[in-house]
Formats: sequence, structure tokens, C-alpha cells
Amino acid sequence: MMRQPRSRTERQAEAVTTVVDKQINDLLGSIAKEERGEPSPKPRPSRAGKGKRERRRVVITGMGAITPLGLTVDEYWQALVEGKSGIGKITLCDVTGLTCQIAGEVKGFDPHNYMEYKATRRRARFSHFIVASTRIAIEDAGLNLSREKAERMGVVVGNGIGGFPEAEEGHLVLLERGGMRLTPFFMPMVLPNMAAGQISLIFGLKGFSSTITTACAAATQAIGDALEVIRQNKADVMVAGGTEAAISPTGVAGFCVMKALTTRNDEPTKASRPFDAKRDGFVPSEGAGVLILESLEHALRRGARIYAEAAGVGISSDAYHVTAPDADGSGAIRAMQWAIEDANLKPNEIDYINAHGTSTPINDRIETQAIKTLFGDYAHQLPISSTKSMIGHLLGASGVVEGIACVKAITEGIIHPTINYEYPDPDCDLDYVPNVARRKDVKAALSNSFGFGGQNACLVFKKFEE
Repeated sequence: MMRQPRSRTERQAEAVTTVVDKQINDLLGSIAKEERGEPSPKPRPSRAGKGKRERRRVVITGMGAITPLGLTVDEYWQALVEGKSGIGKITLCDVTGLTCQIAGEVKGFDPHNYMEYKATRRRARFSHFIVASTRIAIEDAGLNLSREKAERMGVVVGNGIGGFPEAEEGHLVLLERGGMRLTPFFMPMVLPNMAAGQISLIFGLKGFSSTITTACAAATQAIGDALEVIRQNKADVMVAGGTEAAISPTGVAGFCVMKALTTRNDEPTKASRPFDAKRDGFVPSEGAGVLILESLEHALRRGARIYAEAAGVGISSDAYHVTAPDADGSGAIRAMQWAIEDANLKPNEIDYINAHGTSTPINDRIETQAIKTLFGDYAHQLPISSTKSMIGHLLGASGVVEGIACVKAITEGIIHPTINYEYPDPDCDLDYVPNVARRKDVKAALSNSFGFGGQNACLVFKKFEE
């Protein structure tokens, strides 16, 4: 009688049994040899570990910024050092009747200087800002994109709200003229991921692409994610940053009814006053920033100028409340500690902290307590300043422009001040570099970002040393 051919399942089962039997026999044989005093054979190297590399170092080679203090990094930094405020009356929309009528608006910005005319009509303001910042940063880095592998370049952008004003305008069109009168570009304009998408499209970046929307921690986390992508050898160059343009009636009103915004409308330039005893809320702002991150090998190979090293990232969640930070600051402490450890540093090796410092009563007090808990006695020796005292709160974009301030502090040896610090708060008793910039050799800087939903993200930047 002819034997029936075995099924595929039977053949696979027999193969597995054979392998298992061989492993058992090998193990028994090794045991027997050990009992006889014979040396065991050296284990073969694992194939799974083949090709593994040490974690790659990541450096910053380019920067771009569009802020309430200027349209270049140099303008922005110079104004920060001089302690100038970019806060003024809101002109972008009608905020009549709202308790806050001031903001940090970007002034003198013309998107046509950075992209084609037709393209500007098809993109939202937050996309205009990030495209402009990216173009500036790429030029600053001296990157010739035509010489790079598109698949080895990527982008991570953080933002909190996306095309909020454009969504608001679209809703008015719907109500007044009907839904079919909306522009066909409405959805691509307002989606939060379109900032990263437009960068990939315009600059031909075909590698890793992601959008981070962790509220006020978004840009900081975006830089941290880009850092990890390069560390893991999934890219050589990353465009990383954040953008926000949410100054609209609904956008401002939404924060007003939460009582999160300042009501100091008669003194716009003095309204944002982090850590000051008379602070009463943050100032809403807009803008964008970009860092060009590269693997150290790639940067050295092309002879790039290196500003600093992106050395550590820490990300945590409070798991406590939808808007308020955990009262003991434990979430912020974890993020700061993990970022410092990731940079292979100790807390007393941090020379400067760029605080989240929003100018809200609760946030500033809890951030101060978190710093004192983590750094101990050394906290009182640490210079801390809040960029938001001059530009307000860029929400999802705040982390990148504050990261740029950290990099400039390292390269220039200057720490910008916290302006409007006039009345000491017993609960905020650290060195906030009040009102006047300070010369200091900064070898390592910590940048803090804490957002609604208990999202915490921190970065450590180091002076570059080969």
C-alpha cells in the first residue's frame, strides 16, 4: 500500500521535534562532559547581536525660529539677552469681551518669503511658521539636501492644536454660506500632522516622520523622539521642532474661561512674570522653531559646524489631573531625572535650567518645588530663567524655542533673564536670573516642558566635545 504524502503541518511538527531533540541531546552531552571534567565548548556568538552598535551621539548643526521677538535666531536671542518683551495687544482677531486681550504675536512675517504664493493659500498659519523655520534651519546647517539620502532624513514636529484659526473660519463659512463653500484644502490645512507632512513634501524628506501633540510638552518631546531615531540608526538627519498659531477668538476664550490667562491687559510687556508673587496667568503666543539634529559621524563627515550635543531626554506622565500638575511635582521630577541620567550626568553637573515657567500661580510653585526636591541644596546655586517672561507661552512650540535658548546659552556663555521679576514669592525662592542677563560658562543645560494631561518632557543639551 502506497504511503500517503505528509501534510505541511506534519512536516513542520517533525522539523520542530528534530530541533528540540538535538538541543536536548546537546545539553545532556554538555552535562556529561562537565561531570567527566572535560571542558565545555565555547558558545558561538548570537546572530541576533550581530551588527549591533553603540548608541550614536547626536549633535545640533542648524537652528531656525519665528517668534514674537524676531524672524531669525539672532534677532530672537539678542532680544532675550536684552530683556525685551514681545507681548502686545491682540491684532489677529477680535477678542472683545474676553478677560485676556494680549498675546505674543509674530510681527512682520510674510509667508511668501519662504514659499510659493499658491502654497501659502493652501496651508494654515502654523504650517507657514514651521516651513519658514525649517528653511532657515537647513540653510543654517549648510545642508545640501540633493547630496543626502532622502530615506535617511526625517521629521518630527510638535504642536498642540493645529490649524485652529482656520478651523474656526471654516465653521463660519459653513454657518453663513453652507458647507459646500468650504475650500477643498480645508482638511489638509487644519490637520495637526500637516506641519510635518509639508516639511517632508517641500524638502523631500522620505525617512521617519511623526507628529507629537502632547500639549505644551509637544516640541520638547518631538526633539527627544528625533534624538532617539538617530541614536537607533534609523536616520542620519532629523528636522525636529514645533509650531503653534492658535490666537483666535475661540482659542483665547477657551483659556480665559479656565482662568489660565493673565488679565493684566493694561501692561502687556509686564503681564508675563514667572515666579513673581503677583503673577496671574500665562500669555498666549504663537511661533515656531526647528533644530537640525545629526548623528555625530554624519556631521563630522560633511564638516558641519556643531552648536551643541543633544544629550538626554526624559518623558513622564503625572497620571493625576487633566490640567493641574501633581502637587508633589513627582512627574516633573521623574522627567528631569531621566533626562539627566540619559545624558550620563549627575544633577550637580547641570549648569542652567530653562524652566517651563508659565507665570501661572500653581505651575511656577510646583516646578520650583520639583527642582528643589531633585537637586537638593544645589538647587539654590542653579541659575534658572523663563523664556516665557518675554515671549509668552507658545503652547506646543514653546519647547523648541526654549531649547534654542539653551543652545545659545551654551555657545555664547550668557543666560538670558527672567524679566518682570519684582516681588519675591516665598514659595519660589530660587535664582531666577531676575531682569538682567548673566555671564556664565554653561556646559550642560536642562530644558523643562510640562503640558495639560500631565505630559512632562525634558531635554539636556551639552557643550560639544569630541
